[in-house]
Amino acid sequence: MADVLGRSCISAVNLAECMGKMVEYGKPLEDVAYQIDRLQIPVIPFDGAHAKIVASLLKPTRKAGLSLGDRACLALAMNLAIPAFTTESDWEKCKLEVKIVKIR
Repeated sequence: MADVLGRSCISAVNLAECMGKMVEYGKPLEDVAYQIDRLQIPVIPFDGAHAKIVASLLKPTRKAGLSLGDRACLALAMNLAIPAFTTESDWEKCKLEVKIVKIR
């Protein structure tokens, strides 16, 4: 998995979601931010192009129950023509034009 991290990026939406979850689980925000910064993963701003892709994914992902964060991740992958990595098996049910890699 370390080789994947070196070639990864994350949407600002998904970073906010990850950081929020860690804080929700009791981790101090400063510690969370420090550990994430250490990974040196590029954070990609969420812009109008990503918002348009997210909106287009609403219908095809509705039955699988994908969240806004899920669709933001998929939009980034689609926009950059790169695989999307996830632990969610429901993503594979959506039959989208993006490679989905399930990591566990």
